[in-house]
Amino acid sequence: MNRSKNWMRGLVVLGGAVWLLTVPFSAMAAKPELKGKFEILKDEPSTHQPGKVKVMEFADFYCPHCHHFEETGVPLLLKEFGNKVEVTMVGFPVIPGKLPTAFDMYEQAKMMGKGDQMKAILFRTIHKDKVDGVLDRSIRALLIKEAGLDVTTFEAGLESGKPAKLFEEGRRWGERIKVSSTPSLLLDGNIKVDGANMTPENVVIIIRSILEADAKK
Repeated sequence: MNRSKNWMRGLVVLGGAVWLLTVPFSAMAAKPELKGKFEILKDEPSTHQPGKVKVMEFADFYCPHCHHFEETGVPLLLKEFGNKVEVTMVGFPVIPGKLPTAFDMYEQAKMMGKGDQMKAILFRTIHKDKVDGVLDRSIRALLIKEAGLDVTTFEAGLESGKPAKLFEEGRRWGERIKVSSTPSLLLDGNIKVDGANMTPENVVIIIRSILEADAKK
């Protein structure tokens, strides 16, 4: 688990001189217009669309740091950049001994157009309501209704196996790009931010520099 409590800190704008000392040479060579601390994944294609940054958040519903990011990091990015960022969670379990039900529920809710709502509900249920055991059918029904979804349709979707398949694909994606802590971010398909680099100031600097580079084109 990544110590993402740094998201509680205020924003700090780093000067160019500091950036030159902290950005890995390989990252500067690959993306000379970008600022901040990150890793360019050479084997992953860029998915960048001018004027927008796609943020894939690899997270575990049972990870307290991921819950903290959901409550502080995601709102910070949306406040700073509005509709210029698109944040999507990819389930990546790191806490042992937990059933994949929460991840399957999130995938099913995404297919039904309520992924963000279900994500927030699951994080709250697990970390604030302290329901971190089995999410049985009766508990699921309450959460499904809270998200504004039909219970029968939702449960049929879970039983189809498609959510489990999507979750497994996301998990394998995280393994392929060597996600080792949560939360970790993948910006525009190939800009990886994780570990000690998961600070609010660093992520904001990277995203801002991507958008500024677009504006100059």
